[in-house]
Order: sequence, then structure tokens, then C-alpha cells
Amino acid sequence: MNGFPLNSQPSPGHNRARTMPTSSSVPGLLLLCFTLLSSFHSSVARPHYHRLSAQDVATVEAALPARHHAKAKTTFFEVDRPLRPPRGSSGPCSTLLLSHSFALTLTKPPVTAAYSPPSCLSGGRDVSLAVLEWRADCHGVQYDRIFGVWLGGAELLRGSTAEPRPGGVTWSVHKDVTKYASLLAAGNATLAVYLGNLIDDTYNGVYYANLTLHLYFRRKAAQSPPAASAPAPADLILPVSRSLPLDDGLWFVVQNATDVESTRVAVPPNAYRAVLEVYVSSHYADEFWYMNTPDQNGPFREVTVQLDGDVVGAVWPFPVIYTGGINPLIWRPITSIGSFNLPTYDIELTPFLGRLLDSKEHEVGFAVTNAQNSWYVNANLHLWLDPKASTTAGGLVSYDAPKLAGSITSHSLDGIDGEYRATASRNISATGWVSSSRGNITTTFAQRLSFANTNVVSSNGSAQAINQTIDAHTEVGGGAAYAQQLHHSFPLYIFLGGNSSGTSSQRLMRRVEIGFVESRSGGAGMGTSTLRNEQVAEAEVVLQDDQVAGASWRMHQVYNYGASNGGCYLRNVTSVGYDVLFDHDDASCGGTGRR
Repeated sequence: MNGFPLNSQPSPGHNRARTMPTSSSVPGLLLLCFTLLSSFHSSVARPHYHRLSAQDVATVEAALPARHHAKAKTTFFEVDRPLRPPRGSSGPCSTLLLSHSFALTLTKPPVTAAYSPPSCLSGGRDVSLAVLEWRADCHGVQYDRIFGVWLGGAELLRGSTAEPRPGGVTWSVHKDVTKYASLLAAGNATLAVYLGNLIDDTYNGVYYANLTLHLYFRRKAAQSPPAASAPAPADLILPVSRSLPLDDGLWFVVQNATDVESTRVAVPPNAYRAVLEVYVSSHYADEFWYMNTPDQNGPFREVTVQLDGDVVGAVWPFPVIYTGGINPLIWRPITSIGSFNLPTYDIELTPFLGRLLDSKEHEVGFAVTNAQNSWYVNANLHLWLDPKASTTAGGLVSYDAPKLAGSITSHSLDGIDGEYRATASRNISATGWVSSSRGNITTTFAQRLSFANTNVVSSNGSAQAINQTIDAHTEVGGGAAYAQQLHHSFPLYIFLGGNSSGTSSQRLMRRVEIGFVESRSGGAGMGTSTLRNEQVAEAEVVLQDDQVAGASWRMHQVYNYGASNGGCYLRNVTSVGYDVLFDHDDASCGGTGRR
């Protein structure tokens, strides 16, 4: 589980149940001032939980029909489009980077290994695709755990493990790491992997993992990449993370709403572009931040990126549900969106390069609005360098980052049932110029973000329904080759309830509808792309005299991707219990593969 097992706390069993505040129609700002809402308080423990214990899951497994009693390992999978190298590529050149058994690793240093560029990278070969493969399995009893992979302090992958079944579980992640090509080719470095696992009298599952790098190369005859390809990867990647040695991951741990975690970085004087790639995940009291009531700082969270104390960008994160969240049965065998490979978020810092080109160290920091313990945040600073000049010059033309706007209102007649609504919005913009051998280029970075969350509690506190939408529009302009527009929409609906009818029989119901919707359009050569990745899942556990009598669950997911360069991928998959009943995929770009 990613509320406790990612950390060094004792076994949590269930999270404390959430309850409605007793005040009615009380407004408040969604800044860092939820102390003004002290009249909200939890008064009644509701009989639904956001997680099931390993013992609960084992009891459910035992109550399933015999055909579901797995004697062999079950494969869990996250739906994503396959990674294929461009036409004409050679490879793969595959290198095993690490093989390790993660047993009692909580509060211990990350596992490290010396990294040298694979020999196939010699001679300045042009990488067309780099894939980092994480493949793991686990037997026994265990919660899901967070893990991270860093190379030279820069994070390459963050994910959640699968929770094992009695017969064991296996899964794999294939992440496109082509944008880290300069890091993969740059001299000797330390590879670090942290997976905080706990072994005790109850939890005995050991995670066995292999980490492999697969490289593909453009053939010499292919010459330059096609016009529709993305811009070249950065020339240098600087980690914005904690440094080894540590008894934890290299991520910063933001523990509350006033905590700012930071480090100092120095940018080479010939940089002409800078992009900060942010990794973020929520844990402990904020694992289910989107379900939080006002006494828990409400449901709104944002990660602010600060440069020398100024807010220069914001991340409004996708609500990743880990493989043990809400009800772990829902995510078997199809896991939740982003659970095995958490998304990252880019903040364009090019307008601020004028500040950074003085060869001095500057402070890059992170805070989480309304945070409770805890959030794991770090970043990679991608830098493009002018090969024809030892220095570049730049200046900030304009910068505007108004304070976050928002409100929260609540209404309850009896202090138990009722609803509250939370909204928030933010705009950030900056324009700056950089003069290099490429000319004098002015770049504009703008973000427009909006958030809405409604939480309704009913049936005397036994049911809770959450409706939430995050919309994020990011624009990078100025005529540069890397100009683009990016729009994200993250719809989320969660229902938790029960039906006992005053008898000894009770049904515990969960339903999750979640989507990751993205549209992207770029400048010269980048084209356009769209993605609709949507899941509808539900589970029901039947209790008889407080004993598990049965369980059922189902998942339907549609992943639909299309791009103007001719690439497309459609996957439509349905599972009931552990059985995949329907699984159709299409990469032919025919009528069924495009919307």
C-alpha cells in the first residue's frame, strides 16, 4: 500500500474513515489557510475504507470459486501503447543494469550499481529509441510499494509494485527513456534503485526485479530523422534531487503545507533552452488527497516549482491510484492508469534563463499546497547547449504569477450527510529572450489551470461519491522549433458505499471512473497527437455475519491514441475477476483506431 508501506510506519490495517464536517455553508480560500476552517471536524466513523488489508484480500481470495485459486503466477498489466523504434532502426542492444531481491529494504539505502555506457553506444551512434524495462515478480503476502530508479541522481522511472496473489504475481514496465540519451551516454555514473519493502511476521513477500536497458539506433543510410519527429534530446541533464548516501529514495519528502524542499543547481553559461521535468507522488495521509474533507486540508493539491523563491510553474497532478488503493481487487489483472509508470510534468524554464546564465548556483524548490504528510517530489533539469559558443545571453521580459484563487463550501444538516465543493484556478506566464548562435529567440511559457471537486456523503455516512476534474493548459510559444500547446484533462469519479438492509448480509461496493485525456500540438516538425485513456471499474464484496461470502469485480478500459505523423494505437479490454474476457488492439490506423 502506498499510504503506509511506502514508509516506516507499522502495519496500518485500514485508513481512518472519512466523515463530513458539521458546519454548513462555510467558505474558505484554497491557499494555505485551511486553519480558518477549524469549525469543520470529523464526527462519525463511516464503515468504508480506502484500502483492504492483506488479510482481507486473502480472505476474499479464499472465498472465490476454485477456478480462481491461482497455483501459478498471475500477470498484471498497465495498458499503454507499445514502444516501437522508427523504421530503419537497428537493435536492440540490451544490457542488464541490475538484478536484485528487495526484502527488508525499508529505511535502508538504495541498491546501487556502477553504470558505464553500453559498448554499442561508442562511436557517437544516434539513438532512435531507448527503453528501460523493469520486470519483477513476488510471492507471499505483501502490500504495494513505491519504487524509483535514478541514474547519476536523475530519476528515470517511478512506479508502484503489484500486490501478490497466493500463487505469485509478475509484471513489467517498458518506459521510453530516449530523452535521457545524453545521460545514458555520459561517462561513468551510479545507478540507484529504491523500493521500500517490509518483511515481518505478516508481510513476507519479496520483490525480485530485473532492470534492463534496450537501445535502438538509426542506420547511417537513414541520415537525419524525419520532419515529424520530436526535437533532439537535451545535451545535459542535471538532477534536482537529494544526493546519496540516503536511507530512502532520492526524492524530496514534502511533509506539510508550509514545507519547501530545495537544492541548488548551476547552469552552464552556453545553455539556450531549459525544461524542468517533475516527478511527484502522494503518500500517507495524502495518498487519497482527492477524497479529503476540509479538516484534512480539503481535496485540492498542487506542486509549485520555485526558482530562487519565485513560483515559476505548477503541477496539478493526475490522481494515480496505486494497485492496493480503494479496493485492490479492482486493479487485478488490469492495473490503474499510471500505477506502474507514474507520469511526469514539464515546466519550461527557458524564459528564466537570463537569471541562470551567471555561472552561479540557484535554488530550485518544491512545495505542495495544502499538503499533509507526505509527497515525494524531485526533478530533472534538461538543458540544451550551444555547440558554437561558450556563452549565451538572456533576459526576462515579463513574468506574472498571481496567487492561487479558490474556494470551498460545505453544507450538512445533521453533521453526517451532506456535501462540499472545492474549486481552484491559477494562471502563470513568463516571457524571456535568449541570444545564441541560433539567433535571438523570445520564448513564452503560460499555464492555465482549473480544478473542481464535489464530495457527497449520504445514507447516514455509509456512502461517499466524489466527482473531480482537473484541466491544465500549457503553451510554449515564440516561433521556436519546440513551441507547443498541451492540454490535459483528468476526470475522476469514485463511489464507496454499502447495503446491509438491517440484515446479517452486507454488500460493500466500490466504483471508479478515471481518465487521462491529452492533446498536444507542436511547432515545426512536431505535429499533433491526442490520447484518451479511460477506465471504468467496480467491485463488490459480500459479507455474511461479518465473514466474506463472495466477491466480484470488473474493469473496462479504452486506450485511444492518434498522431498526425501516422502513428496510432487503440486497445479495448475488459476483465471480469481475473479473467480477461475481451482484448482488442489495433495499430493499423484504420477507422477503429482513430477518433
